[in-house]
Amino acid sequence: MSEKFSPALRIGDLNDFIAPSQACIVSLKGAKKPNKVEVSIADKQVKSEPVKISLKDCLACSGCVTSAETVLLEKQGLDEFLSNINQGKAVIVSVSPQSRASIAAHFGVSPIQAFKKLTRFFKSLGVRAIFDTSCSRDLTLVESCVEFITRYRQNQLVDDERSKSSLPMIASACPGWICYAEKTLGSFILPYISTVKSPQQTIGTIIKRYVCEDMKLRPEEVYHVTVMPCYDKKLEASRDDFVFQLEPHAEGHEGEEDNLILEVDSVLTTGEILELIQSKEVDFKSIEEAPLDKLLTNINEEGHLYGVRGSSGGYAETIFRYAAKTLFGRHIDGPLNFRNIRNSDFQEVTLEVDGETVLKFALCYGFRNLQNTRKLKTGKSDYHFLEIMACPSGCLNGGGQIKPISGQSAKGLSQLLESVYMENVLTAEPFDNPIIKDLYDKWLEQPGSEKARRYMHTQYHALEKNITSQLHDW
Repeated sequence: MSEKFSPALRIGDLNDFIAPSQACIVSLKGAKKPNKVEVSIADKQVKSEPVKISLKDCLACSGCVTSAETVLLEKQGLDEFLSNINQGKAVIVSVSPQSRASIAAHFGVSPIQAFKKLTRFFKSLGVRAIFDTSCSRDLTLVESCVEFITRYRQNQLVDDERSKSSLPMIASACPGWICYAEKTLGSFILPYISTVKSPQQTIGTIIKRYVCEDMKLRPEEVYHVTVMPCYDKKLEASRDDFVFQLEPHAEGHEGEEDNLILEVDSVLTTGEILELIQSKEVDFKSIEEAPLDKLLTNINEEGHLYGVRGSSGGYAETIFRYAAKTLFGRHIDGPLNFRNIRNSDFQEVTLEVDGETVLKFALCYGFRNLQNTRKLKTGKSDYHFLEIMACPSGCLNGGGQIKPISGQSAKGLSQLLESVYMENVLTAEPFDNPIIKDLYDKWLEQPGSEKARRYMHTQYHALEKNITSQLHDW
């Protein structure tokens, strides 16, 4: 089966369609009847009709994602991207730091060189602006820090049993993990998951709800594309939770359907961007570097990129430091001392005060380590925060990243990406980011405010298990 999606969204070697025996929510009634196809499920041969489904259909059911990416992702590919440019849409591209690192490593340039060359390349195609999702990641980290402090303090109310479900707080940036939690683990896990949107959806909200006005554009005129290390991000962008409605009085938009706006219109993986570069027969290393769009890009006056430690978003590291300082007055300088527990994809860090462990955080990458979440159901987990990612080694190893070149091992590429990721990138506190401060001052009021919660937070939905998820539960 295709390795494009994370393990959260793959169940086996299917023949490019979801069969009725897998309880697909898409009805077969009235569908055009193509030739029958056979599919093997649980060692039984089942004959049925292929069903054309959409990304939203997949999210709405409790089944799986099959290997029919050509059907599932038809609205989130290069053709759609180029079509919108040719139609005169105001196309805005937001690039993730993981994708930036992958492109930099592939072409042997620094991350900032890769970003500047990408800017020149995209603008030569007709893209209006290119932004940096490490900027929106800073906003998600600020909101996540505030949310954690609130949960931690609630948890100390020993007389309030409901508060006990507030910890550990679990990062919500990985769509593969979120889909797995909603479809497989169910309602018991959802209260623990952070309500803060991912950096992808945060920058989508900023662009469609706030920056459009600054650029003198209406939201419906903008086609927003993100470049991500992960195919699961395409599913995330398609969630109904990340669609909003224009004001009823908006000119030329009387019907309710016309008023619906996606925060992110399309997601392209790093590998698809490489494919686009190759299709244009461009010598990427020779492309002239262009100035970066500073509106939503983490770049200082000297022209250096800045960000946070942690190649999967730095959630555990950033929140740990903030909590240590805010709750216990401990200032932690330098890298945190994470130690391996079972393997390099399961690490933890603790803070002790007067001999008592007051903070215990963990990085939990890859599905072999997700058994730990079952302890939450039995009340045996002693963690305060879990940074969970579906992919082994985290986001730099996402299924949408550029694959190893000839003679290069996957492990070697992973190590290279880790070293390139923060190359010439300055470490800076999200709370000190001038762009984020400006967003709060002019729009969101303050971290954790009602307005910030309205625009920067979301919700999750438990889905009933069907026969497929029961067969493949573990």
